[in-house]
Amino acid sequence: MNSAADIWAKVLSLMERNMTSTTINTWFDDVEAITLNKDQFILASPTEFKRDIIKERYVPYVAGALKELFSADFEVIVIPPEGKSLYTGGAAKSDFLPGTDEYTFERFVVGSSNKFAHAAAQAVADNPGESYNPLFIYGDSGLGKTHLLYAVAHTIHKKFPSFRITYIKGDAFTNELVRAIREGKNQEFREKYRNSDVFLMDDVHFIAGRESTQEEMFHTFNALYERQRQIIFTSDRPPKELLRLEDRLKTRFEWGLLADIKKPEYETRLAIVKNKAIRMGVDLPEPVLSYIAENITENVRQLEGTVKKILALQELMGKKVDINTVIRAVRDMFRDKSDILPSPDLIIQEVAKFYTIDEDAIRGQSRMKETNTARQIAMYIIRNMTNLSLTDIGQEFKRDHTTVLHAINRIDEQAKRDNELSEIIKDIRANVNQRLE
Repeated sequence: MNSAADIWAKVLSLMERNMTSTTINTWFDDVEAITLNKDQFILASPTEFKRDIIKERYVPYVAGALKELFSADFEVIVIPPEGKSLYTGGAAKSDFLPGTDEYTFERFVVGSSNKFAHAAAQAVADNPGESYNPLFIYGDSGLGKTHLLYAVAHTIHKKFPSFRITYIKGDAFTNELVRAIREGKNQEFREKYRNSDVFLMDDVHFIAGRESTQEEMFHTFNALYERQRQIIFTSDRPPKELLRLEDRLKTRFEWGLLADIKKPEYETRLAIVKNKAIRMGVDLPEPVLSYIAENITENVRQLEGTVKKILALQELMGKKVDINTVIRAVRDMFRDKSDILPSPDLIIQEVAKFYTIDEDAIRGQSRMKETNTARQIAMYIIRNMTNLSLTDIGQEFKRDHTTVLHAINRIDEQAKRDNELSEIIKDIRANVNQRLE
């Protein structure tokens, strides 16, 4: 990642557009950049007179340059040199949602594709439980839904430190419920979630079709809503398209505000690439930035992955960053989806996770109805998502090819008549594809 000094050099270069070199030399010749954290840029200046002038006249220019570099707002703080230790002493990291400090509103690049969802999340973070409850954010994978969830959590935690904030993914909620039932800890499970001041569930679509989980979610939702506790969900689809979700839950999810996030348009992609590159310490020329923004169009995760590949080429191989380097770095991004094939192990893992069944049971000889159905679905998805022959698939399950063919035909015919089974297959395939990103 770029050092504070490197970033300061870029800031000064941008400020030269609006002020003379004499002005810059007069007021900034002995200014030292101390650190750039998640929403602050700390500068040190040796004299009180200069510090006062910088604060009064030039802080907006510094903030504007940072905005141009990162597409995010930063507070510019000017301190005396003796105060540097306050910002470089390595303060202990918060144990609140560890590993998510980067996911703040300041670092969320806003564009027309996500402006509404961002504004709604910001409003909820400022006044939890008072409006837009529940907030339901939906959109394809990799567009920033989880970033907004964490941003809400961090903002509320900062403003209301006593609030009990609970973050959970839909599949983790299901797994935790199963363990609670098995261990006789239902009451502890309910108290954990129903006593939250803020309840955040990522990927709520994972609970669709799971009877016990939906029952628990129904009562958890009611308990939180009646006490005016803030509820936020994210999903890859709006509630009405979650066909296996109970109608009573669909209705409740739509009580508040639905906000979608679409694929970022060119200007937003360009801002995201520029932001990611500077934060990772990659100096990308404008033509390279434009090339990436024009060609990587699916989601934010792909854009970030592209910058990381370029960084790796630059650091490990000493490659100069030009268009040819970028083309090499993003080659995988341009491959047809048909070229990116999951392994049978990955598909079986996702089927097992969906049905809460051990992988060995799916591969084994159990004739229990649910296990047998999961096994046949795994065979069907492997056949449709890989190039394996019927014989190869049979070897994964210790079955002959005729058994595999029968299972595939059965699932294919049943899925044409059964919307619920069709949705299950769709969900599992989506989970597999997400693992491949």
